[in-house]
Amino acid sequence: MKYGLNLLLWTDRMHDGMVPVVERIKKLGYDGIEIPIFELDESLYNGWSKKLDAIGLERTAVTVRGPGDNPISPSSSVRAAAVDAMKKTLDCCHAAGVKVLVGPTHSAIGEFTGKGPTPDEFKWGVDTMRTVAEHAAQAGVTIATEYLNRFENYFLTSVAQTVAFVQAVDHPNVRMMYDTFHANIEEKNLAAAIEAAAPWTVLVHISENDRSIPGTGHVHWDETFDALHTAGYDGWMVVEAFGLALPNIVAATKIWRKMFPSEDQLATDSLAFMKANVARRWR
Repeated sequence: MKYGLNLLLWTDRMHDGMVPVVERIKKLGYDGIEIPIFELDESLYNGWSKKLDAIGLERTAVTVRGPGDNPISPSSSVRAAAVDAMKKTLDCCHAAGVKVLVGPTHSAIGEFTGKGPTPDEFKWGVDTMRTVAEHAAQAGVTIATEYLNRFENYFLTSVAQTVAFVQAVDHPNVRMMYDTFHANIEEKNLAAAIEAAAPWTVLVHISENDRSIPGTGHVHWDETFDALHTAGYDGWMVVEAFGLALPNIVAATKIWRKMFPSEDQLATDSLAFMKANVARRWR
């Protein structure tokens, strides 16, 4: 198992002020970090690749699509912008030494039509992702697309929908991730959802129901870890939690109050929580 920590807890862009933070994450015992790729500047991430190699941290990455580059837009020009943005994001991943890119890359986050996804939107989404997939292969990156809960998107909101999407794209560099926060809202049976997702799951976000320290809320953690063990999962477990430091992230995640004592305690306790649960099951 590999253990990571999503840097959106502190920042939505990589800058030199993050060096002490990632050094601390390494000292705590994490294997890697999940870096935000919203700023499409290859030279920035090439520099960070060298920094992180020197520190000894592996990395995954997270990105999102918005209304101007929505992969399921009825506008062909907007879908073309989505392809362009994804290719540039994948180039930045390659520059950063990232092998797995997560996030809701299937559609624009926070965009709603007032109804559910249509067959046309599904086709547009599949076609867009399939166009991007070969570029992902050339960059050496697996796209692990992420379903979100119904309050953050309407296109993919369950394991079943996401599996169907990945199967339709039908490319080895397009897979999915499983997020305990979204599953806690949307899935009726966590064990069944994890089992159904397992053949396509390349990363798991460990996230509490209130986005605080995992293990302090009401996510069914024993059921979750038991199911991951039964499925034979042995990949990245990445903590995803959000605080009040970033106005844009606060607005997107709707975190209006302090959820944990400090970022340092969250990082420390989360790693201990994951390792303890893995040690009890994976031998």
